[in-house]
Amino acid sequence: MAARERIAIASYPFRDFVAGHEDKLGSGKMELKEFAAHVSVKFNIKKIEPWSAHFRSLETPYLEELRAAVADAGGAVVNVTVDGEHSPYAADTTEREKSIAFIKQWIDAAETIGSPSVRTNIPAAKDAKPEVKRTAESLLRVAEYGASKNLVVNLENDNPVSEDPFFLVKVIDKVNNPWLHALPDFANTLAAYEETYAYKGIEAMFGKAYNISHVKETEVGDGNDKIAHVDLPRTFGIAKQHGYKGYFSMEWDSPGDPYAGTTGLIEKTLKNLS
Repeated sequence: MAARERIAIASYPFRDFVAGHEDKLGSGKMELKEFAAHVSVKFNIKKIEPWSAHFRSLETPYLEELRAAVADAGGAVVNVTVDGEHSPYAADTTEREKSIAFIKQWIDAAETIGSPSVRTNIPAAKDAKPEVKRTAESLLRVAEYGASKNLVVNLENDNPVSEDPFFLVKVIDKVNNPWLHALPDFANTLAAYEETYAYKGIEAMFGKAYNISHVKETEVGDGNDKIAHVDLPRTFGIAKQHGYKGYFSMEWDSPGDPYAGTTGLIEKTLKNLS
């Protein structure tokens, strides 16, 4: 696959420009169904990674309309980034069941729009600390459901407490299902931890990665003034060392214009993949 064909554009960085499900119709923002054509014109990239908050509905007619719009633009969905509120490691059984049902609902939606995978988050539980056994039990059921749909489930090193990279790797190993993989984010762990720990975490994540990763150059840490600066050649080198052949999704998540930032990320990604 040519380098440019391995690049996708995430809709999350364009949350000020793409209508979310809480925005009124006619808000002046573009609809998600317009996003693939938009980024094709703006960036000459055909692959997209839509964010769950940008979906107007999970009803079949809407999803089929979205799939048709992406196809008409000559594009493809390579992953759906899904954020929920229920924790798969909660001590409360009902909470865990809600988490599993939520992810399954999005697996169905991803199948309908032609995505090969979803990224589900692992929200922090109100009644428990991160726990490998309960998380793995929940996500085994999710992975098995994904397998029944021929669809991969990915876990991202995002929340520094509930999605620490080493915790995620332990969960993936415990589940031991080929339909559950890691989604390495270049910057999230750097924004929360010191550099040595963060890059070891990124390396561990790429050891479990399959089809999608998030490219960032900088990241502002939550609740602090720390700005993480990613060593792009080092991180792309880690991906190469692990034989990673998947997509690199551009996720500009820093102050400033996301269009200029994304353009720069594409140029640097192409340079590092050449």
